[in-house]
Amino acid sequence: MANIVELVTETIQGAIKAEGGISLNDTVELSEVISPLLDTIKPDPFPEAYMLEVTSSGLERPLKNKEAVAAAVGKYIHVKLYQAIDKNKIFEGNLLSFENDELTIEYMDKTRKKEVVIPYTTVAKARLAVKI
Repeated sequence: MANIVELVTETIQGAIKAEGGISLNDTVELSEVISPLLDTIKPDPFPEAYMLEVTSSGLERPLKNKEAVAAAVGKYIHVKLYQAIDKNKIFEGNLLSFENDELTIEYMDKTRKKEVVIPYTTVAKARLAVKI
């Protein structure tokens, strides 16, 4: 009968963000700095094997509050609404402004650029988007 060895691995997660975004190399470099530092802590807070995960919040991270929306001005975003505006519940385009609790988005309607003003209270979900 074979011996079965069970390896319990604890995961330590960290997320980083920076103005202008995070590259894969940034996460690798930070992992290489943090991992040896964790190994020098006495007493060892992680006596069992552990896995270190360093991630960024991503290219399409959610805009969960007004502050995040305000910080996204000038960026390409995706917005889903509770109520339709001009028969649309989804808009994707450049966030031109966020003032007086209203988002102004420039988007493409077939071949024409249009602008829409969206009350923040009608936003079900908003996130950064990648323009393809």
